[in-house]
Amino acid sequence: MSNLDQITAVLRTDTGQVRDHNEDFVFHWEPSNLEEEQKHGWLYIVADGVGGADAGEVASEMTSQQTIDHYLAHENETNWGKRLLNAMHAANSELRQFVLERNDNSRMATTMVAAVLQENHAYISNVGDSRGYLWRNGRIQQITKDQSLVAKLVEEGAITEEEALFHPRRNVILYSLGSERSPQIDLFEQTLEPDDMLLLCSDGLTRHVLDEEIALVMAENEPDQATDILINRANERGGEDNISVAIIKYAGSTAVAPQKYAQTNKTPLVVADGQQAISRTVNRPALWAYTLALGLVQTLLIFLVWFLLRV
Repeated sequence: MSNLDQITAVLRTDTGQVRDHNEDFVFHWEPSNLEEEQKHGWLYIVADGVGGADAGEVASEMTSQQTIDHYLAHENETNWGKRLLNAMHAANSELRQFVLERNDNSRMATTMVAAVLQENHAYISNVGDSRGYLWRNGRIQQITKDQSLVAKLVEEGAITEEEALFHPRRNVILYSLGSERSPQIDLFEQTLEPDDMLLLCSDGLTRHVLDEEIALVMAENEPDQATDILINRANERGGEDNISVAIIKYAGSTAVAPQKYAQTNKTPLVVADGQQAISRTVNRPALWAYTLALGLVQTLLIFLVWFLLRV
């Protein structure tokens, strides 16, 4: 089964309204013929660099390019999900080596969400808080799991999902490419149905636009228009970060009975070297202690302001 002429993909990135440069990077590789498709499938990447100055944009662009290069170089690996993970780990190693040789004490790291499409299957991997979604029949569901402090606090029950939206530490990510020798990279597999769409994005979109709004925009517009509308909407609401959006529409056939609505497996499948995925948990007492300390600090600040106003 071939997806030639069955996939429409649009990838765009925008600096936003606050930052003076764009540390996001979007990249893709698409086959030009059936032989290339059978060897590699279709590959799409959204990366969100961190580090300031030129460091973030170098990290996101370099790791995206290296991920694709390593992926294409290992066509004999029949497990395409493992192949994608290995490519991201290899890109991580090269970024760390580059920083070491640069020897200027700069910090370079990047989040990444990547998707490989093979027939009616998608393999989505992520590190950090850039996200992958599945849109189906008007509904959207997040496939990936955020590797962030607030996501961990929600998982541990320390805060609610509503509190996470405005948490002062919502920008803190737990893992990224370049930050450590072997970062946790999650992998998910999703069966696709005709007219399904995948959305890959940086947090510059999701901090301003709710999932329900994204679903509606994707339902009412083709990918080309939807990407522009989503980026414009994030900018209209402040554009506090760089904004990257990739929409991949699958119009191919299906080999399984269609599902009415999106159903995704939120449990990571495997990590590199064929090991079973293991979620690295943060110590529960430490999370509660952090949240309590933050609450006490906020209370003291409020009291101090009240006291100064009365003086």
